Amino acid sequence: MTISGRTKLIAHLGYPTESFKAPMIYNPYFEKYNIDAIVVPMGCKAEDYGAFLKLVFRLSNIHGALVTMPHKVTTVPLLDAVMTTAKVAGSCNAIRLGPGGSLVGDMFDGEGFVRGVLRKGRVLAGARALVVGSGGVGSAIVASLAKAGVAELALFDAHVPTMNGLAERLRAYYPALKIQVGSKDPTGFDVIVNATPLGMKEGDPLPMDVARIPPSTFVGEVVMKQEITPFLTAARARGCQIQIGTDMLFEQIPAYLEFFGFRMSTPDELRALAQINY
Repeated sequence: MTISGRTKLIAHLGYPTESFKAPMIYNPYFEKYNIDAIVVPMGCKAEDYGAFLKLVFRLSNIHGALVTMPHKVTTVPLLDAVMTTAKVAGSCNAIRLGPGGSLVGDMFDGEGFVRGVLRKGRVLAGARALVVGSGGVGSAIVASLAKAGVAELALFDAHVPTMNGLAERLRAYYPALKIQVGSKDPTGFDVIVNATPLGMKEGDPLPMDVARIPPSTFVGEVVMKQEITPFLTAARARGCQIQIGTDMLFEQIPAYLEFFGFRMSTPDELRALAQINY
């Protein structure tokens, strides 16, 4: 793909960058349809992020940014406008330029996860869901599950203030939703999500007691370092239907494309074009 002085730059902001998958999905798609844009990984440590974000959006050829760990939560107060989903999640993973150079943020991780679950034929309306991990991606999934009409959400995070803060935002926007906090016992849930980094490093413990997961439960993962993580392996051995981490990514990209004003696509087309290797 040819990069010119007119190429629209989409910064992929996070740290470290070694596990980034998005450039290997977006860029082949842009190349096929002669879209003059490129996604570029930019490794930025947390202590430098606030200053760097403002600077990168002063570039004359910047079009937007994808935001990933560890910046999703800290991005929100740096923006001029935040969409409702990002407000509920308390985190952001996409930024575009608004009127007058303002920074507009939204969150699509949860949308991608929910679209993937629904595409696999599962019903979320009225379901009971457990999400372990209340950080950037976990909070986004929780927000979208609430929007999808689940009847009950159980939250667990080792950092109690983060977990409780998410619960408070849920109660503010979804007062009729039943909310539990503080337990990661998976017994009796219809949908379970590992939204922690556990599984990214060899030897990580499992995020919960898999032996207590009913075989009828739908089990989702957010870790993308490998397709079938140890957690998904154990859940599949229990007989559970599973969703891999990259399913969430492929399902959310059509929403990203719309947000950035590009030609639309489908998850199936994006998966066929992607150059992801494990």
